[in-house]
Amino acid sequence: MTDAFFQEIEDELKKGTSKKGHPFRYCTLGTVGLGTTARLRTIVLRQVSEDLKLVFYTDRRSKKISHIKENNSVSLLCYHPQKLVQLRIEGRATLVSDVEQLKKYWSGVQPASRKDYTTTSAPGSPISNPDTVHYLEDKNYFAIVEIDPFKIEYLKLKRPNHLRILFSKEDGEWDGKFLVP
Repeated sequence: MTDAFFQEIEDELKKGTSKKGHPFRYCTLGTVGLGTTARLRTIVLRQVSEDLKLVFYTDRRSKKISHIKENNSVSLLCYHPQKLVQLRIEGRATLVSDVEQLKKYWSGVQPASRKDYTTTSAPGSPISNPDTVHYLEDKNYFAIVEIDPFKIEYLKLKRPNHLRILFSKEDGEWDGKFLVP
């Protein structure tokens, strides 16, 4: 009975990577490293595989990478304001280390966007003026993070009753259970 809703999740996540202006293009990523405070930031969803692995790019010197190395349990939050659908995704994040895969994706990054991964100082480093950021010519800190989800909570706001479903992945299979909204 929950299969159609899971199919909607897959379809909407994939649209987030391919359809310009789709609300799931930008998701909120939550990480917790060794500390106790969750850190949230917006990421750009770049790819959704057939087995629902989610991919985003980042600078490998960023705080999110050190958090993932310390604790690879992450959360994503996606919200579609027109459909009033929220997805809360929990998964395990891994840093892609395959050099050929990194080269392949790097070649697909638009030239104007490449500078985001070539600053001489790490993201979050203090600067005196935004015009003083320096860029490297022949080096980059491009990284790919892949999230393998194991829980997805679907919430649809509607009347007369909201709809909430928890999907859990066990032994490679997704199972859905309705929850009280």
